Amino acid sequence: MSNAVVPSVAVPSRTEAVLDALKHAILTGGLPPGQSLVENELATQMGVSKTPVREALKTLAGAGLVTMSPYKGATVRTVDDVLAHSVYDIRLLLEPEALRRAVAADGSASAHWRSAADALDRADQCTDRADRSLANRDFHRALYLGCGNELMVGILDGLRDQTALVSAVVWNRTPSWEQEATEHRAILDAVLAGSAERAATLLHSHIAAFVERNFGKARTS
Repeated sequence: MSNAVVPSVAVPSRTEAVLDALKHAILTGGLPPGQSLVENELATQMGVSKTPVREALKTLAGAGLVTMSPYKGATVRTVDDVLAHSVYDIRLLLEPEALRRAVAADGSASAHWRSAADALDRADQCTDRADRSLANRDFHRALYLGCGNELMVGILDGLRDQTALVSAVVWNRTPSWEQEATEHRAILDAVLAGSAERAATLLHSHIAAFVERNFGKARTS
């Protein structure tokens, strides 16, 4: 295992604290894609027993941030074209439609839009890539949360960690969050104007442009 620095954690909920620390390290590149995650070493670094580390790794595997192998153990998931297209194809199919429905249902007067604006303000102030990634996904979630379809929301929620991993890897090699922030503002402006179709079109273009710039043309664009 490399000399990646993972912050030590203390009780109360050790598993939750370990989970948060590991997720932060993954999303900031402190634990890069392909990095082995050895329970004993992580437990020693973080000052806990192996049990919370093991449970946190299982949770991260379920979220798509870690891969588990009976031969190689746990590793940080590698981001490649297949993963990026798998995640973003689903987002392109569902997220613009969810936003269109949310705007059509709520118009410009929705608490979700205030949450989206707050997330953009937080993202502008972030100096940490993981915090920016979290603000970014809070923005996107606020856009689709009011779509009126719980199954659609659940599917999109299930992609958030993997989306954050892809973004973290991309931003590490080619910082592009300023361009994306400008696109976010344009999407929110359309939302606040009550233009469901324009907001959905801008969101589709935003997602498709990100994946095309970094991984090649999206199959559903």
